[in-house]
Amino acid sequence: MVCPRCIKVVRDELQTIGLTVKEVVLGRAIVHRTEGVSWEDIRQVLGNNGFDLIQDDESKLVEQTKLVIINLLYQENPEQITSTISQYLAHVLNRDYTYISATFKASEKIPLSRYVILQKVERAKELLEYNERNVSEIAGLLGYKSVQHFSAQFKEITGICPLRYRNQQLYQRQPICAIQNLKETLSELK
Repeated sequence: MVCPRCIKVVRDELQTIGLTVKEVVLGRAIVHRTEGVSWEDIRQVLGNNGFDLIQDDESKLVEQTKLVIINLLYQENPEQITSTISQYLAHVLNRDYTYISATFKASEKIPLSRYVILQKVERAKELLEYNERNVSEIAGLLGYKSVQHFSAQFKEITGICPLRYRNQQLYQRQPICAIQNLKETLSELK
């Protein structure tokens, strides 16, 4: 779940099948399970709305990792973070980064570092569409040390430079939950 509407849908659907919902936040729901409602019922109602029921520790870690990355890229002052993303993830998730990265890659079939780049590019596309910041400001907001590095990564993923993306209004953003498939989807832009 990555938005308030997702939280509302999950809450409403879980209540519809007879669960008492104590709390729903991004990535987690706390419910009181009643007799007659199975895990399969919960899995089905969530699946009908595009959500998964995650019960094992590795899957929970992967989802937590995604949420931390998304939250990091959507805050207004990422310069408050003085460490690298790997150090930040290790600190926030209270796990060794090597374990986080290996678990992520085993689950998602994409290296965590690549996922971060794809998320950054998607966020950059959003910021370019708003046209409220210049490319240099966007690069800094996303934690890039130089505009050149940002532009090179953006072009590698999308096939075009950030300014061309903005000027040609090629607005083809992806839902953040579908980011690992971004490269195949964007190959049509080239």
